[in-house]
Amino acid sequence: MTSTRIFDKLAIFGVGLIGGSVALAMKQAGQTGRIVGVGRNGEALKQAIQLGVIDEAATAEDAVRDADLVLLATPVGHFSAIMRSIAPHLAPQAVITDAGSTKGDVVAAARSRLQDKLRRFVPAHPIAGAEKSGVAAARAGLFLDKDVVLTPLKETDGDAIRKADALWQGCGARVSHMSAEMHDEIFAAVSHLPHLLAFALVADIAKRANARQLFGFAAGGFRDFSRIAGSSPEMWRDISLANRNALMAELDAYQAQLCELRGMIERNDGPALEALFNRAREARGAWIRNLEKQ
Repeated sequence: MTSTRIFDKLAIFGVGLIGGSVALAMKQAGQTGRIVGVGRNGEALKQAIQLGVIDEAATAEDAVRDADLVLLATPVGHFSAIMRSIAPHLAPQAVITDAGSTKGDVVAAARSRLQDKLRRFVPAHPIAGAEKSGVAAARAGLFLDKDVVLTPLKETDGDAIRKADALWQGCGARVSHMSAEMHDEIFAAVSHLPHLLAFALVADIAKRANARQLFGFAAGGFRDFSRIAGSSPEMWRDISLANRNALMAELDAYQAQLCELRGMIERNDGPALEALFNRAREARGAWIRNLEKQ
């Protein structure tokens, strides 16, 4: 990461794990001046100031005034209202970007709310996170060597795209571009569906009469599979509803796979089970090897 300042004033809506980590990374790299936080929880904002994550807290209007870059890092369900409130107060040069895990709904909100500032909007999705949320979990290295996907609109101007690239590269991330539609289809399969499965399994175990006994004997496999069920319920509620069409298609495909698996077990078909498990293991092994080369 370089030490050249990119932004004089950065306004962050939602100073939690993602927003706080962006602030810390940009500070560490010396790439921003003043960082102003906006949020619903006054105590959380005070904590962010005490931890040195942001320099000050402000109202939405004051935060975006003269800001070079505005980052929306709240749950995606809040984006539309935020965009509507800040649009009249954005400086002409301000770049607006986000850290939402869905993009189709975010683009629709931006088209409706940002008016003449739409050309300065660059939708983004950092592929980084943790099961813990809140500003106390933020860290400067969260995005180091992680992927960030940008989904610029046809209206987005080149300068805004370059500055959004610079923001995430300044955080240490690898940046790529794709359409919002492609993004939502991909992440419904490899991110949103796994989170739903983890939440569903833990919820199923927890409601059983012998839940205490089941959890008592759960070990590493259950811990690894269920880890992401510790993620923010509010965030994943919004993601599930925002990307519902792609996610329902993935749920249908997964249910079909489970039905096929159940049929193998019901038929006592060992060779078919082993063949499926082998295909899955080989596919995962190839994926891991590819990750290790990066």
